[in-house]
Amino acid sequence: MSHDGVGLRAVMRSVAFLTAGALAVPALAACSADDEAGQPVAAQDIAPAARDLVADGGTLRWAVDAMPETLNTFQADADAVTSRVAGAVLPSMFRLDQNGRPQTNPAYLESAKVVESEPKQVVVYRLNQQAVWSDGREIGAADFAAQWRALSGKDTAYWTARNAGYDRIEKIERGKSNLEVRVTFSRPYADWKSLFSPLYPKDVMGTPDTFNDGARRKLKVTAGPFALKEIDRKDGKVSLTRNPRWWGRPTKLAQIDLVAVARDKRAAALTEDKLDLAEVDPADAERITLAAGDKGGSAVQGPGADETHSGKKERKAITKLAGPQTGLRGFVVRKSLEPVYTQLALNGSEGPLADERVRRAVARALDRKELARVVLQPLGLPAVPVGSHLALSGQEAYADNSGALGSQDTAEAQALLSDAGWVPGGPVKEQKKTEKAAGSKGKKSGADNSEGDDGTYIVGEDDKPSDADRKTKKDPQDHSKKHSGQHADEQAGKHLDGKQYGRQGGAPGAYAPKGTAAPAGVAAGALAKDGKPLTLRFVLPSGPGSESLQAVADRIAQMLQRIGIHTEMSKVSDDSYFKDHIASGQYDLALYSWPATAYPATDARPIYAKPVPAADGSLSVEQNYTRVGTDQVDQLFDQAVSTLDEDEERSLVRKADARIWAAAGSIPLYQRPQLTAARATLANTGAFGFQTPVYEDMGFLKKGAQGAEKTQGTGKKKEN
Repeated sequence: MSHDGVGLRAVMRSVAFLTAGALAVPALAACSADDEAGQPVAAQDIAPAARDLVADGGTLRWAVDAMPETLNTFQADADAVTSRVAGAVLPSMFRLDQNGRPQTNPAYLESAKVVESEPKQVVVYRLNQQAVWSDGREIGAADFAAQWRALSGKDTAYWTARNAGYDRIEKIERGKSNLEVRVTFSRPYADWKSLFSPLYPKDVMGTPDTFNDGARRKLKVTAGPFALKEIDRKDGKVSLTRNPRWWGRPTKLAQIDLVAVARDKRAAALTEDKLDLAEVDPADAERITLAAGDKGGSAVQGPGADETHSGKKERKAITKLAGPQTGLRGFVVRKSLEPVYTQLALNGSEGPLADERVRRAVARALDRKELARVVLQPLGLPAVPVGSHLALSGQEAYADNSGALGSQDTAEAQALLSDAGWVPGGPVKEQKKTEKAAGSKGKKSGADNSEGDDGTYIVGEDDKPSDADRKTKKDPQDHSKKHSGQHADEQAGKHLDGKQYGRQGGAPGAYAPKGTAAPAGVAAGALAKDGKPLTLRFVLPSGPGSESLQAVADRIAQMLQRIGIHTEMSKVSDDSYFKDHIASGQYDLALYSWPATAYPATDARPIYAKPVPAADGSLSVEQNYTRVGTDQVDQLFDQAVSTLDEDEERSLVRKADARIWAAAGSIPLYQRPQLTAARATLANTGAFGFQTPVYEDMGFLKKGAQGAEKTQGTGKKKEN
């Protein structure tokens, strides 16, 4: 999980981590899986060039958010930098293509396939005969077996963050030759391609001591196109150098330096010739584009006609600053969409949003296309809302299942609220500062914000609950079980079965019962129930890079106001946003992002699993921070991860997604923009989109080759 301005895979690492419209069964029957999955909404933008046009040598200085705490991707404090280092220096049996689909990595594998499914699943990996570790030893079954034992979960001395898939392996043995590895599973595992990527040497995985501590600060033995040269914590730099034992295509670059530079310092670092490649925020991207003038690169447009007064002032300042910064003229902005989507999370554990009808009313009030336009249109990127919680357009599991909930409809949203007992003009008790409001409890925020205030005051300083709150707190899942569970699954199931109902565009569960009147003039005043107004606490981060989230939140608040729901914005610091608010459930509404995964049956299950009571009486939510889940969704995930029929797995994942939509715990909005400042002479790198970087092809164009291979980034959907 992440939000704009906070680390991308900060939470997904512990798991391992688009067109809107109705989903109709007849349409599904008429389309192939590939037709339903479609193509990526935006093409990658990496300035592709043939290898013979790329110079040999040179050092690429690539910005990262921070120095890695560990080099072991299977530990809890691994992050995106850990994964970037591993991708360059360690074997991966599979890597993702431009559509986010796993493909065999020929540098390490000649083939990998399921050779037996009965009585047990058996996968045989046939290794590239040239594949060796940097100490000269062949990559083989001993390395696979050591990693399995370390990650199986059977030995608690290994401090592992995850064991998904490895816990299903029964044994690993040598095949017919040293080049074959035979893996036998105790239970079928659909996502077997997710395993052994990366693969660590047995020297790291062989004992708890080497696993826990040996790979945190160094990797003595590697097997990638690059090797780890040095970690300089004083200067904030990780240096990778050519692996002299690399058997594949020779690396074009002599060295890659991963340099820790904060997001708000990157424009200055580019200007001062300290970086060659860096992901940047929209404001910096615009400065770079303006400085480059007509010399090429992707155009980053202004925020548009409806930008705020402060936004216009910022644009004038950017324009004024861009002129003299000649150091930025050697850069272009390469742009695409990240394999990450931003969602609106609705906390269903207590308060008004514990009622499924209220959650659905919120969802039906949203114009997701408009929200996507707020963020993506000013950047010249396709403003297309995301239609799935479990995959993105182009990936095999993708299908637009938003029809299980229904599209924007103000009248239906108002009718749902009326049916839930929230009526306009009802008696409202005077709220004292110590009284609890209808939304989740909250406190004054001590966050910094541009207005210089101290955050928004949220009513409810004490913990004295109302009768309804006592009932909710006694078992916060009772209401969720009644509504989000049984009812949502019934409706999503009916929707998937293709039965006809009285309304078009969504499952019947997304609507109030037939005959419920929409309250007149609801947008003019607050709704009330049991003497309390319907007010939801909207928690947002306040740090650098959060401006787009604020713009989206403001627009959401306007949409909710139209149906009589008031929102109270509470800005909090980035450090406390997740820990003190999202993870602890201290919010009603929030915006954060999840990375897409090629293996949703495995990786997405903890995000949407039904919360269960823990031994101490608390609620175990895993990564389901909305606290909304159902037994049927869990069952579909279990079935999907246990089938070896790829078509059946996709179908089960799509059914699970439809039920997640119907429960309305989270509403996918848009893919996040990926803006990368790149030196104009760089080739085969930039905004990668889904694709795993091919490190050996990155480099600087030869003199005279830039004109021939110059690529204007558009970020637009590629033509088929």
